[in-house]
Formats: sequence, structure tokens, C-alpha cells
Amino acid sequence: MTTALTMPTGEQLVASWSEVPPVGGQPLPAELDHLLALRVPGLIATRRHIHSHPELSGEEFETAALIARELSLAGLSPRMLPKGNGVICDINGRPDGPVVALRADIDALPLTDTKDVPYRSTVDGVCHACGHDVHTTVMLGVGMLLAQLADLGELPGRVRLIFQPAEEILPCGSLEVIEAGGLDDVAQIFALHCDPSLPVGRVGLRVGPITAAADNVTVRLTGPGGHTARPHLTVDLVDALGRLVTEVPALVSRRVPANSGLLLVFGHASAGTQYNVIPSEASASGTLRVMDRDTWHSAPDIVTQVVRDVLAPTGATVDIEYLRGRPPVSNDAQAITVLTAATIAALGPEGVAETPQSMGGEDFSWYLEYVPGALARLGVGRAGPNVDLHRPSFDVDERAVPTGVRLMVQTALQALAALR
Repeated sequence: MTTALTMPTGEQLVASWSEVPPVGGQPLPAELDHLLALRVPGLIATRRHIHSHPELSGEEFETAALIARELSLAGLSPRMLPKGNGVICDINGRPDGPVVALRADIDALPLTDTKDVPYRSTVDGVCHACGHDVHTTVMLGVGMLLAQLADLGELPGRVRLIFQPAEEILPCGSLEVIEAGGLDDVAQIFALHCDPSLPVGRVGLRVGPITAAADNVTVRLTGPGGHTARPHLTVDLVDALGRLVTEVPALVSRRVPANSGLLLVFGHASAGTQYNVIPSEASASGTLRVMDRDTWHSAPDIVTQVVRDVLAPTGATVDIEYLRGRPPVSNDAQAITVLTAATIAALGPEGVAETPQSMGGEDFSWYLEYVPGALARLGVGRAGPNVDLHRPSFDVDERAVPTGVRLMVQTALQALAALR
């Protein structure tokens, strides 16, 4: 059966990649560098195909089908998540060895792709603007190489590939994976995320928190509505909405320690349709991000109280929806030791880069509530001005794909060796 994500044929792609490891890097075992070099054009084609056929969070059915087909062609036995929009696949090495998991997120964002490239999104209003197409392709490459190693009897344990849906929305797709048994028997878990601020060949690493906690806040206001000539006879919800979005963020930040890094930003506000009518409904929604875990726990009560205090004088009826998102990703020290060794093995000592804690959220954090692990930042920066994540013109230097494959193969091997 042919699907929308059936791989195209006849594409002529030239990748600037050699089977020789980067300067300072070590060869992969069993001549896997040669196999990777042969696979690079196909991997780039896969990345471009996924990029041009993005699927929103929770709707990644064709992407998951493509992943399952590619893994099956590598001789593996993938299994779908219960909803059919994600994939888990074990690569079985020595049965007495440990289990290490590698995770890739596969969903896209509700943005219109503005790039002028042959692989521009063909889906209106949907775009891979966060690099999840790269994450997915990297893990497919890892699966192909490790399957070869397992066939040769040289994989010292089991590696579980997790292709996770719905990273960009709440509730998080990581919780679906965990509920489906994705962490059963897993001793450590690793992931990477594209970082356009780093060039290809550099990997950002950090012990402890590397992302912020991130929650969603929605405030709905209601009142009787009325004529703009007589606001004293009704409740002026536009005025109330203005107070909400301008006063609340600053006041919330004054209720917590300054070093907690709390940031409340409203990204959407809506009220009214006519210039001379005071509306009966208004709303605003945004994100609350915070670096400190203790402050994250207290944030819902603080936000709720401040919102009610600010809006009480307006007379508006207030409904607050505070949706818990994800805690900070906090990298385990031993897992970072593994990633550091893997980066040096894959790219040489110059590949290791220190990276700061980001205000971005990542639902990889939920896996780390159950097993130790770490998230690395994969350099994907292009020549010229870089475009940040979540922008409709975001793109990557595609040399990051084979670089990421080498990194995660080495990560799996280093972790298995350290856990034995």
C-alpha cells in the first residue's frame, strides 16, 4: 500500500560526507563508517521527504508508518504505539547486556514554511521548524547501523529506539510512550535536539538542568457586554484584558526568587469584533517558563492568585486554566560522562561544547523522572545568519544528519559498555 510518505525514487542527492571519521574522531566498529557513507544520500532524502510532508502533534500516522517501514527494511521488528502515531523498536544484541534507550520526537509545528527550497513543506500551515525531521532521520540511521552490529554479534546489549509523537503539545507524547512500556527494563536514556547556535561538528553538553519547566496558562474573562459610550454600565473586558497581559507577568515575577528565572509571556489575546461594542468575552493564553523546580511546583498557586488580585477591581468573571506541561530536563552526571566520551569518540575533543540552560521546554524531562539520562544539543548551524527554532524559515546544515548518527551510535555503545 502506498502512503503519502512513501519514499521517492530517482532523487539525485550529493552529500558532502566521507566515510573517514572527522579529525580527532575514532572509527566506528565493524566498518560502520563505510556503511554510513553509503547510507548518507538516502538519509538526506528521508529527511527532506519528512520535511516536505510534516504532520502535527498527535497526527503523525504516515510519519510513523514510514519509520516502521525503514526499520523493517533494516531487518528490525518495530511496534507501533497504541494510537499508531509513534514507534518503539528494540535492537537485540547480547541478551545478558543492559538496555539503553534513544529517543527522537517526530511531530511538526502549526507554521507555514517560508523557505524557498525543493523540500519545502507541501502541507499548508504545517512545518518542521524545530528539527524533529532531523532527529527522526538520525535515529533511523542509528537503527540501520546498530542492526548491522547486532547481526555480527557485536552489540553488547539491547538498544531501544523511541520515535515519539506529540512533543510540541500538552499532554506530552512522552507520557504515552511511558504508559506503553517504552521505559521497561531501560537503564539509561539519551536524546539530542537541534541547536542552530552551534555549528555542525559541535555538541552542547551540560550536567543538571538544560531546559526550563514549561506550562500553559489560559485566562477567560466574561461580562455582560455593552456600548462603548457607556462603559460604566457594563464590564470593560478590553481594559481588563490589557491589565491582565501587562501587569500580571511583572507581578508574578516579584513573587518568586529572582534566580528562579520565571518568565510568563502571553502569546495570544482576543476580545471583541466591533469598534463600538464592549465584548462579553475575552481571553489570553501564554506560557510560564521557570528554571527552578521548586518554583515550578508553586507557580500555579502564585499565578492564580495574582490574576485574581489584578482583575478583581474590573468586575470581570475570571476562569483560569493552568495546564501542567513538563519539568526541566535535568541531565544526569553519569549520563553526561557517557555523552562526553561519545562526542569525543565521534567527533574528537573539539566537538564538546558547554551549553547554558535554555528557557525552552522539552518533554524528554518526563523520561528522566523514571530513569537517568541526558539530552545533548546537536550543532546544525548554517553559514550566514542563523534562524532560531520555531520560526517558519528554520533550516539546518544537513551534514548534521551523519554527524548525529555517529554521535548516537557512539552514545549507545559507550552507555552499554559503562553499564555492563
